[in-house]
Amino acid sequence: MDKSFWKAGHTPTLIAAFLYFDLSFMVWVMLGPLGVQIAGDLGLDAGQKGLMVATPVLAGALLRIVMGVLVDHLKPKKAGLIGQVIVLCALAWAWLAGIHSFQQVLVLGMLLGFAGAAFAVALPLASRWYPPQHQGTALGIAGAGNSGTALAALFAPGLAVAFGWNSVFGLAMIPLGIALAVYLIFAKDSPECPPAKSLTEYMHVLKDKDAWWFMFFYSVTFGGFVGMASSLTIYFNTQYGLSAITAGYFTAACVFAGSLVRPLGGMLADRIGGIRSLTIMYALAALFLLLVSVGMSTPMLAMTVIVPAMLALGMGNGAVFQLVPQRFRREIGVMTGLVGMAGGVGGFYLASSLGYSYKITGSYQIGFVIFAGLAVVALIGLTKVKSRWRTTWGAPGVSGARI
Repeated sequence: MDKSFWKAGHTPTLIAAFLYFDLSFMVWVMLGPLGVQIAGDLGLDAGQKGLMVATPVLAGALLRIVMGVLVDHLKPKKAGLIGQVIVLCALAWAWLAGIHSFQQVLVLGMLLGFAGAAFAVALPLASRWYPPQHQGTALGIAGAGNSGTALAALFAPGLAVAFGWNSVFGLAMIPLGIALAVYLIFAKDSPECPPAKSLTEYMHVLKDKDAWWFMFFYSVTFGGFVGMASSLTIYFNTQYGLSAITAGYFTAACVFAGSLVRPLGGMLADRIGGIRSLTIMYALAALFLLLVSVGMSTPMLAMTVIVPAMLALGMGNGAVFQLVPQRFRREIGVMTGLVGMAGGVGGFYLASSLGYSYKITGSYQIGFVIFAGLAVVALIGLTKVKSRWRTTWGAPGVSGARI
């Protein structure tokens, strides 16, 4: 890492943004690792299980737009405070009142969407402190907070066995409370926050076709990552008969791989260019998702195929957000919300399609094959736009970074 990075921005804010993002993502996807126990107690079928884990992902996707608007109007720190308080209240309700029906778990999933919307706050909170040449690294570090999805897979099933899955919602409030304290003390808004925009100006961004490309690209990389993170515990339990705890450990290993390489994806994009980095990642993701669809004979073999897929998706996340601030620096708040929303929609699609694929065919194959096809479409799309990007906003001397 370039040593000048640590002198270029505001490290306390970067760390606070990472912690806020990390623990928010932990609770955002926690219905996935708890899915085996919840489904058992509530008597859910495969389709309902898929919808249960996909609901927070979709809610988080839509709420990223709301939080993106709040970021530009209230500044990131205040927007993040609002989101954290709502999530803590939702967890307190679930813990104290209990979850007794499929409808209630969906309501909780929608409220946990505010945790997934942390993405639209933490990234601009950190990004605005850093110059163009360090955007990939800064956003890669802040974005590594998606490792929280692995924490949920690692601890939630075991805590559910020890204390009951309903109590896990109460236990989750402890680290979230600590993260909130750190956030209040150390996070600061950058003095270079752009002025707030009107709703018309927000919609104007959508007239730019590059905005749609970035939304699609991220729906594949992040959608694949979070969709897998939400579904793998149920997948390992259903496909290989692993216990909830063991399935959680397998899931954690896969998700750790995808989340921890996000900063590396950002740094690699800073080094060789986001377009070249993304091209490699889409090709690898498509290849390994197709291999997963075949259905490995043992859970260990499945994990050895899923981990490379998650590595490619995780590094792709970092690469996309090396490019977005270069193209939409003045609209980074709303673009983070829009692109993040698209990523969540991709995750909702993958998680729900895997559930319905299994319910209809008795296999997850169709769900994996279609998503691998989307990675191929993204690869083709990137090939189509790369020349224009490199000769316009990404030209040397214009962006200040390697595109």
